[in-house]
Amino acid sequence: MALASLPSPSQGVWHLGPFPVRAYAMFILAGILVAVWWAGKRWAVRGGHREDVVDIAIWAVPFGLVGGRLYHLITDPEFYFKRGEQPIRALYVWDGGLGIWGAVALGAVGAWIGCRRKGIRLADFADALAPALVLAQAIGRWGNYFNQELYGRPSGLPWAIRIDPAHRPDSTPGAAFYQPTFLYESLWDAGVALLLIWAERRWRLDRGRLFALYVACYTAGRAVVEALRDDHANRIAGLRLNDWVALLVFLGALVFLWLRRDHALAEGGIDSGRIARSTPTTGAAPAPTPHDDREASVESGDDQDAVPIPAATGRADAE
Repeated sequence: MALASLPSPSQGVWHLGPFPVRAYAMFILAGILVAVWWAGKRWAVRGGHREDVVDIAIWAVPFGLVGGRLYHLITDPEFYFKRGEQPIRALYVWDGGLGIWGAVALGAVGAWIGCRRKGIRLADFADALAPALVLAQAIGRWGNYFNQELYGRPSGLPWAIRIDPAHRPDSTPGAAFYQPTFLYESLWDAGVALLLIWAERRWRLDRGRLFALYVACYTAGRAVVEALRDDHANRIAGLRLNDWVALLVFLGALVFLWLRRDHALAEGGIDSGRIARSTPTTGAAPAPTPHDDREASVESGDDQDAVPIPAATGRADAE
């Protein structure tokens, strides 16, 4: 028994008249809003317009939500489609079950559509988004806390979390305290956001390399968190499915960085030229090709909207 522990929330749903307000949904929404706001500021520094991020998010966010849910349904179908279960619950996204792997993958498709419509190079947009995206993941993890899900193995650590009996796994009926893996991942994501800001200022990471660094760092930490979890998971060759996905994605990020090694890293700052825009699909005239002078000063499309790249703001999703 833990001498001290983190308490579980007494409830995760509040009602405003007939309308339920779910903490899980609120944290996901909060993460999205913070990501759009911060990515907008970072995009303006690169010479874009903040409204570009909103326009792209209109495509990326719905794609990401669908992708996250599809990944969960594909990897854990027994929760919904085996005999005795209720398939309609596959639509209950507010009960939890958004896989980050599917969210990022399909969200990237939505972002690509949005970028193409705006005439923006996806790799440039991804670099501006990377710290904001991992910050959104850190925020969204707290929705798992209110759902009392995605905790780890039984633990006697002072920061173990107490899980209510209704949410405990059948495999450990006598245990009440568990590793708060949602917290570990949230803290790791916050650390990755800080690391990305530092690395961006220290080296010239462009053409998708900052996003690749985010992917590599996130998956490395996710592998550690997965090792602490003891909840239901389908396995391949003894490893949890998410471990295999993390490994493959991690290796893919390393390969991408290796293939981009010919773009020499320059100490002392990032490339601060204007962003590159391709020809939009809407038929608008192509924008001028930006210069790529490493020594160029930061330039905004609208001087009044130019803001410095924000330092990490302290507190940097869902499976």
